[in-house]
Amino acid sequence: MKLLDHSYRTLYSELAQRTLDAQFSSEFSIEGRFVSMESRSRRYWYFDLAKPGGGKQRRYVGPVDDPEISARVEHFADLKADHRARRKLVSTLIREAYLPRPDPLAGDIIQALATAGFFRLRGVLVGTVAFQCYAAVLGVRLPNTALQTGDTDFAQFHSISVAVEDAMPPVLDVLRAVDATFREIPHPADGRASTQFATRSGYKVEFLTPNTGSAEYDGRPAAMPALGGAAAQPLRFLDFLIYQPVRAVLLHGSGVPILVPAPERFAIHKLIVSVRRRTDNDGTAKSDKDRDQAVTLMVAMIETRQSEALAEAYMEAWDRGPAWRDAIGASLRALSEDARAQLIAPLAAAIRALGADPVSYDLPV
Repeated sequence: MKLLDHSYRTLYSELAQRTLDAQFSSEFSIEGRFVSMESRSRRYWYFDLAKPGGGKQRRYVGPVDDPEISARVEHFADLKADHRARRKLVSTLIREAYLPRPDPLAGDIIQALATAGFFRLRGVLVGTVAFQCYAAVLGVRLPNTALQTGDTDFAQFHSISVAVEDAMPPVLDVLRAVDATFREIPHPADGRASTQFATRSGYKVEFLTPNTGSAEYDGRPAAMPALGGAAAQPLRFLDFLIYQPVRAVLLHGSGVPILVPAPERFAIHKLIVSVRRRTDNDGTAKSDKDRDQAVTLMVAMIETRQSEALAEAYMEAWDRGPAWRDAIGASLRALSEDARAQLIAPLAAAIRALGADPVSYDLPV
């Protein structure tokens, strides 16, 4: 696994800064103003814009304690878009640094949802397309990032969807602006709701949300007020994955600022779900892909001196209960000898450095 040259890591950091600046300046009219409000003991930025017929339109912006958001609020009037220059940065990172870019359709879909406000509303890109972003995030060339996928998955906490008191435009309209053949797929448990949307060619977009309640919610769609009419499929373990996501740039067009799971959470989550795949249809293949992605990210974090962040995520998941421990243990036992040799000792050493006993986490001393 090869580290990216420092110059390319610097270019990516600059692109990340400028894409977020550009998105911020394009989403908010200079005729409006920012206000901060408190909700559930935390302060958030909102943007107020006067309506032509009177009254005002209020949009959610983000937490006041997010320094990047607050800095942009402070310097809002000075933000400028530089579309052409950013396209050159994206092209350089793809052609010279060999960083992966998404399938064009996936890129257009993510761009459209970003413009519609999905990531501003604390939505998170998950799945294979998110995995492809970690090469730039970690500053390495990952060996298996050139993966094609027939779907793109998006996730949001239900609590956030309710609390922001803001919403995207109708999501079907947003998707049809990319491909006019997009249609809603009625949910099998409730045909009035849709968590999936598909094109005539079969490309799917799915919305997910964590299920931290009883098992009766596993198969039922959850209403998501912020998602422009889309519902979301509740999934176990997803709360661990999308907690405290990180900013990234999708290398598409002039760069798309997005949120993806923290790489250490993505890796441990993949360990867990890899043993919970059904064995029918392509479940085995998906399980292998999950485990390969987990190993790839774990090795990358170890080699870039981020073992302790990985260890913290591992311990958090392990401490969540028997079902979590069983899944992690089974996945580790399924690893090849080479993979175990790369991962187990460094992970145990990091746990020890954090003041815990690796044996308590089923890792040898």
